[in-house]
Amino acid sequence: MSYLKDTIDDVLILEADNSQTVRWYVDAAFAVHKDMKSHMGAIMTMGSGAVISLSTKQKVNARSSTEAELVAVDDVIAKILWTKKFIKWQGFEVKLNIIYQDNTSTVKLEMNGKTSCGKRTRHFDIKLFYVTNLVERKEVTIEYCPTDEMIADFFTKPLVGSKFGKEKKKIMNNTSIQ
Repeated sequence: MSYLKDTIDDVLILEADNSQTVRWYVDAAFAVHKDMKSHMGAIMTMGSGAVISLSTKQKVNARSSTEAELVAVDDVIAKILWTKKFIKWQGFEVKLNIIYQDNTSTVKLEMNGKTSCGKRTRHFDIKLFYVTNLVERKEVTIEYCPTDEMIADFFTKPLVGSKFGKEKKKIMNNTSIQ
């Protein structure tokens, strides 16, 4: 309750840059719930501040952190595509629709599909490769984002101290926040 009381005056500041780029940061924390399901978080920005933020327990059990990351993108991909179309319907151009992830194996699987599968990833459900089709059609772009810069960590892992404050400032785009 003291946290809520201390942050009652915090405000979200949204700023769009001129890049005409929609950026999604999608992350998963593997098997963190009591039933061993993973947790996913996602943030959408068009410059500074989180326009959309999501945090939810995954509906299926993943067998690896890579699979949990694939499931996370699959869980949010409809919102990613709808948001791009919505912005276009408002008369604005979207040059890039980027999904950032901090798991290089996941990035390779999303970009290359089954050709990047090995013995440990053969079991992945084909629906998880829907993103590969979107990459091929240039609906989305997948890019690696180092873990230290993954702002969706805010919604998947318990952050404390300066890391919590740093991520909160990024999400809120408010430098006056403590």
